[in-house]
This record gives sequence, C-alpha cells and structure tokens, in this order.
Amino acid sequence: MASAELGQLREMFAAMPRDENATIEERRAGMEASVGIFPIPEGTEVTPVTVDGVPSEWVVSPDARDDHAILYLHGGGYVIGSPATHRAMAAKLSQTSRAKLLVIDYRLAPETAFPGAVEDAVKAYRWLLSQGYAPKKLAISGDSAGGGLSVATLVSLRDAGLPLPKTAALLSPWSDLTGESETMTTRAEQDPMVQKDMLLMMAGLYLNGADPKTPLASPLFADLQNLPPMLVQVGDHETLLNDSLTLAERAKSAGVDVTLEVWDEMIHVWQLFYQMLPEGAQALDRIGEYLVEKWG
Repeated sequence: MASAELGQLREMFAAMPRDENATIEERRAGMEASVGIFPIPEGTEVTPVTVDGVPSEWVVSPDARDDHAILYLHGGGYVIGSPATHRAMAAKLSQTSRAKLLVIDYRLAPETAFPGAVEDAVKAYRWLLSQGYAPKKLAISGDSAGGGLSVATLVSLRDAGLPLPKTAALLSPWSDLTGESETMTTRAEQDPMVQKDMLLMMAGLYLNGADPKTPLASPLFADLQNLPPMLVQVGDHETLLNDSLTLAERAKSAGVDVTLEVWDEMIHVWQLFYQMLPEGAQALDRIGEYLVEKWG
C-alpha cells in the first residue's frame, strides 16, 4: 500500500492551476518553480562545467568515488527541464550510488529539434571518455524523456563503435513518441502529471516533422542488441507505463540484461519528490544499489 504522503502529493498536483495555452517559457518557469526548489543534501558540491560546448554541471556527494560517474539526462519532454530542476534528485543519486553525476543542459525543442538532444548526450559521453573515465566505471541514467534519450544515446554509441558504459538506469522512460500506447488512455485518470495531449504537443516540437518511429527519437523501435545491463523503474499509475513495459520486453528479447521494477500506485518520476515521498527515497536507494552492484 502506498504511503499517505502520496495522497498529499496528488492533492498538491490537483490544486495546481493548469493553463493549456501556456507558452513554452511559462511551462519551463513552472517546472523550475515546482521541482527546482527542493534543497540539495548537505555537503553536495555543484560545479558548472562546459562539456564540448554543452553547458553542464557536476553534482557530487561527499561519499562519491572520484573515478565513478553517471551521465544524467533530465526529463521534461525534450521541451522543458534543466539541471536545476533535477539537481536535488541528482544529489541524492550521487549519494546512493557513491558516484559523481554529470548533468547536462542539452538543447531543447523548439529551439533545437531532433536529433540535437542525442548529439549533445553523445558529446558528453565522449567527453567523459576523453577525461580518462573507464567505461566499466560509467553509467547513463535519465528520467522520462531523459530515459528515452539514455537508450537512444546507448544505441548511437554502440553504432559508432564506442565502448559502452557498464550499466544504465531508466526512470519512467518515454520511449515511444507515437502516443499510441494503450496506457496513455487506460491510466489517464490515475496519472496527475502526464497526459497524451501534452506529450503529443512536445513530441511534435521535438520531432519537427520527423517520423515518430525513428529509432533515435523513439528507441522502442531501435535495434537494442548488445546494450549494457539496465534497470527500468516505472509506476503502475503512469500513462507511460507501457513505454517501460514494452521497452523492457524488447530489450530482453534482444538479449539485454534488464531488471524491470513496477512500483505499486506510483506516478510519473515519483523519485523527483523523494524529500516528501518515502517511495521516492526508496527507489533512489534501489537505483544506487543496482549501479554499485553492476560496477562491482
């Protein structure tokens, strides 16, 4: 049974005004105001860095090992979100995984359409390699759009013949930009955060006319062979539930070592709210344990 705090979080979302006609700038500011205000754990160091032209930041907990790093790709539908909106969660993940997080401010739509985000993520991973990080001590992780982007990045790296990171952790990944998933409809009343109309709007801005089934845009349709072990976490009250279930199924069929966790009653990227939601903290603890185990 879910915690009482989940009900309080749902009430908070229900009380928020929703403006379907909000501009992109207003939507970005709204995300900054809602999740970018969470404090980061004491002792966390946040250091701006430019990664081959991509503005980024290191988020490092006191116990992070200097030679272990996670490339983190934030969510926000490829349209909103930033390192600032995910800083508190990144700090917690640095703590639980005992690794440094490189959180990149990849280019967003509509200013930069597909495949700009993929290009920036690949640049960031190449930069990590150039800095001397060993692939066996690297991971890639992301939530929502950043989860789908994580898989697209892995596919790009594999196709380029680059050494892949040891493992990956995907939080409620948005892997299918067609919007045709059954749970887009069947979970609509249960999901207070993500609805089909909004996702299709964001997908349209990002794709800018590209086929939504293009593998690097919707990695659900990519060749997933030879990707590293991955953890997929998703809540069973998410409209994007099937994006995770089908991605995990197809990755397993391609021979990938997949650990799928479906969390009872959880909403989209509940981990962001770990400071008020016990299940969020538990999920981030679990991700940290998984990464540490895979790194060995």
